[in-house]
Amino acid sequence: MAGSLNKVMLIGNLGADPEIRSFQNGGKVANLRIATSETWKDRNTGERQERTEWHTVAIFSEGLVGVVERFLRKVEHLNGGVIQVSLGQGTGGEVH
Repeated sequence: MAGSLNKVMLIGNLGADPEIRSFQNGGKVANLRIATSETWKDRNTGERQERTEWHTVAIFSEGLVGVVERFLRKVEHLNGGVIQVSLGQGTGGEVH
């Protein structure tokens, strides 16, 4: 799939201040935890239901890391972005 792009929009809230780490070569990475929530009304009970999912995001773009460093804090509401999925294999052979 060379040249393809997967894009996702995450609209949510930061769970903590971003973690900024520096590499020996001078590069940086920003790690974020974003909470997204979904709400709906249960058909059977009529009660309001809510589900929150947590997303771990790593940003390697030098310009975006600078923006994250200067402007993002836990209380920020976020939207937008591009997603790249990395698959790994656990000790039991399962793919995650």
